[in-house]
Amino acid sequence: MGKLGLLILALAAPLGLSAQGDTTFVAQGNPLFKYKYTADPGALVHGDKVYIYAGHDECPAPQERYVMNEWCVFSSSDLKTWTEHPVPLKAKDFAWAKGDAWASQVIERNGKFYWYVTVEHKDIHGKSIGVAVSDSPTGPFKDARGSALITNDMTTQYTPISWDDIDPTVIVDVDGQAYLFWGNTQCYYAKLKKNMIELDGPIMPVTLPRFTEAPWIHKRGEWYYLSYASEFPEKICYAMSKNINGPWEYKGILNEIAGNSNTNHQAIIEFKGNWYFVYHNGGINTQGGSFRRSVCIDRLYYNADGTIKRIQMTTEGVQ
Repeated sequence: MGKLGLLILALAAPLGLSAQGDTTFVAQGNPLFKYKYTADPGALVHGDKVYIYAGHDECPAPQERYVMNEWCVFSSSDLKTWTEHPVPLKAKDFAWAKGDAWASQVIERNGKFYWYVTVEHKDIHGKSIGVAVSDSPTGPFKDARGSALITNDMTTQYTPISWDDIDPTVIVDVDGQAYLFWGNTQCYYAKLKKNMIELDGPIMPVTLPRFTEAPWIHKRGEWYYLSYASEFPEKICYAMSKNINGPWEYKGILNEIAGNSNTNHQAIIEFKGNWYFVYHNGGINTQGGSFRRSVCIDRLYYNADGTIKRIQMTTEGVQ
């Protein structure tokens, strides 16, 4: 990393380090976390806090490749002062995985926290989805199954590529049924059993126009929203339905190309009465980019008919 990059990261370093290894700092606009590179955010609202779970981009400049070995977790009660907690999960914590801590999401059910992650499988060619579990949103987490939940050989009838089983997102519907969505070039979904670590039915394809990857499922009122990264470089588009099984009606672009990053990955949450759009860009100058990304957050607004207004990405962030 160049001198300028080191200076930027040093100036943005956390304010305090606790005996437990937590670090606390005040975010200065977007990106939120300027002292390390973070990507593919998943977000969880639990109690009076927001938790952001992100992959750690570790590729040193001037190299241009993905180096991701672990996930990070940050929490805040006001979206301004943030605490980073000790690394709660690494790709190597899954004995059957050989690396690549890609996109993930944490969801709570019955007092336990389930972390659905993308990793590279040791023995089955291609990307796989695993599940870790903890009694705390900050971990530590451990492998909940001892094996992958989704492997590449389970979806070859839909696409022959080896990287289509990535980017898991999970929702527990109002009737208690949990669903897992994921995919690259083809979106998939399946029911989960109440234990949250087994499928409860067949894998089914979802038809979405110009789908690339990064699905995120959420619900507001009577509407289900399925947002996703589209084309390449990626924009975020979305579709709506009144039934989680579809059909899904395409509603257009939600977020434009995120500056200096070919990828785009989102989480959508409601927190203390407001809605927020969490994403990444390559916005740390001059060392940022598609392999050294940074998490950001901006407000999200709905129209009267339930559609979502186009996201306005800002350097000021949430005030």
